[in-house]
Amino acid sequence: VQLQASGGGLVQTGASLKLSCAASGRTFGSSGMGWFRQAPGKEREFVATINWSGGSTFYADSVKGRFTISRDNAKSTVHLQMNSLKPEDTAVYYCAASQDTYYGSQSRYYLYWGQGIQVTVSS
Repeated sequence: VQLQASGGGLVQTGASLKLSCAASGRTFGSSGMGWFRQAPGKEREFVATINWSGGSTFYADSVKGRFTISRDNAKSTVHLQMNSLKPEDTAVYYCAASQDTYYGSQSRYYLYWGQGIQVTVSS
């Protein structure tokens, strides 16, 4: 599976952004998907995850209620809608696909990673 993220940019506090991740490969429809992020000087952290059907999602406490993960298996795409953005959301965001049906917060279970996309929220 190859992953290509898009939709990042520079926004002001309180604004919204929608990240998209287009996947190629036969296993997308059966793979759990996740979004992670890494801020400068910090370790990569979990943001959100979705199961293969889109029927189950899980979020980090820091984004719960503000971010929404979704997927369109017909288009092999996963999205991350980010609302009410804060300066602390500034990071490089990565989409990831698990090798099988795993979906969750543990990065070690994600085999495929996108290239990373910058999101900057100014105060």
